[in-house]
Amino acid sequence: MTAPLTTRYIEATVKSLPAHLQQDVRDELSGSIADAIESHIEQGAEPADAEKAVLLGLGDPSALAAGYADRPLHLIGPKYYLTWQRLLKILIFVIPLCAAGGTAIAKGLAGSSTIDVLLGAAGIALTTAVHVAFWVTVVFVILERTGADLGLAWDPEQLPDPEAPSGGRVELGFELGFLALGAGALLWDRFIGFFRPGNETVSILNPGLWPWVISALLVILAVQAALAIAVHVKGRWTLSLAVINTVIALAFAAIVLTLISRGELINPEFVDRALTPNNVNIDADGSSVLTTLLTLGIAAATAWEIFDSWRKALGHNSPNRR
Repeated sequence: MTAPLTTRYIEATVKSLPAHLQQDVRDELSGSIADAIESHIEQGAEPADAEKAVLLGLGDPSALAAGYADRPLHLIGPKYYLTWQRLLKILIFVIPLCAAGGTAIAKGLAGSSTIDVLLGAAGIALTTAVHVAFWVTVVFVILERTGADLGLAWDPEQLPDPEAPSGGRVELGFELGFLALGAGALLWDRFIGFFRPGNETVSILNPGLWPWVISALLVILAVQAALAIAVHVKGRWTLSLAVINTVIALAFAAIVLTLISRGELINPEFVDRALTPNNVNIDADGSSVLTTLLTLGIAAATAWEIFDSWRKALGHNSPNRR
């Protein structure tokens, strides 16, 4: 025979409580539920409907039991949430980046291709990020459940200094100047040359990149300059500008990394004529390490450029610094 709803509700509530609390809670609930049912009946409700309405009002017995036991029903509560968030933001950026860098260098020394290096580094970064997020969260869950005190009390001395307004003409001028310098370096290398043995001109970049690849890079620099002006005019980053910046950054990285993976970025004649006469010999392992480091540098710079623009765009009122 099925027990009455009230009896089943009370037993479901007290079963997870410590033994010393069970009888007191049982007696308290029995009295309060009976009084509430009687009140509903006096207002014209049927006994069965009154009982069900009272129990629905009390809610899930597990939640009620957590209240009696002063047991949290959240993974990480407000006491530790901000500390967890700040620590996780730091660790989930630093540790996966270090792991990816170590993996990339190891694969580069092993003679792996650039694509294998990038895929391996990305895979280990993702795996490491998942582990960091999981284990940091587990630690804080344990701290939350055990009631440990980390002694991390907020103090007014921790308040940061106000950030100075940015994104003005000086910053815009600096960025446009940097982009112009990059465009000028591409053209100078092609037509005048940074390396001029005798009366000859030997470009550092592969001459085969002219005109199409060099032109594409110049277009990207021009679009980047237009984007900088747009950010300055808007006074802040917007989601649409962040999308454009992401496309530009990925396009630049795709072109350069593809050239590096194919060994087509640097002019072979420049390597032969500039390094060999000076007794600078780079073996296969050294070349692989240099390629890996260059690839990592470009990938890291691209990732930061994209992350920074989205961080500012999602911050809505963030200053438009780049």
